[in-house]
Amino acid sequence: MRYILRFHIPVESGNAAVRDPKFGDKMRDLLSELHAETAYFTAVDGQRGGYIVVNFDDASKIPAVAEPLFLWLKADLEFIPVMLADDLGRAGSAISAAVKKWG
Repeated sequence: MRYILRFHIPVESGNAAVRDPKFGDKMRDLLSELHAETAYFTAVDGQRGGYIVVNFDDASKIPAVAEPLFLWLKADLEFIPVMLADDLGRAGSAISAAVKKWG
């Protein structure tokens, strides 16, 4: 299942992290470990943050993704399940059934 991981980093822990000259290397290592499809960094709720796209088949992998961000950056996280257009196309019969029953 593919997720967009929305995160924001509190100011103090973010300040400490970016003062580390190896911050960029650590972030690259983390994204590599997470097998991130892509990552975007921006302000989230007025703080440092961003969006990371990850894909895994087993929900038991969530802690392996979340814990480094919790421990290293004290980040707040939200996992948002998402679909690609192909996924949505395969959901057509389920959508039709829901419309028939509930629509």
